[in-house]
Amino acid sequence: MRVILIYDIATDNQEDQNRLNTVRKIARKYLHHIQKSVFEGDITPSRLEKLKKEILKVVDRDRDSVIIYILREDVKLKREILTNTEDPLDTFI
Repeated sequence: MRVILIYDIATDNQEDQNRLNTVRKIARKYLHHIQKSVFEGDITPSRLEKLKKEILKVVDRDRDSVIIYILREDVKLKREILTNTEDPLDTFI
């Protein structure tokens, strides 16, 4: 399945900044880092559950926001990049 994960972590102090870095590291283990706090990729249902559990152990559920969009298997995602930036999912050399 294809998912898009976005997050907004409160960063009022150093402990919050550490939490932000930890969430980023967790997301990178499972998905492609698209930009700042946006990740995208294909993932199995079991790995998605692991990702969710790891993130929920770290985030502050009252101050942070984490949203995962799950696309149905029969939906083809069309991505359109409007700027001159490289496609972060492009694996061609």
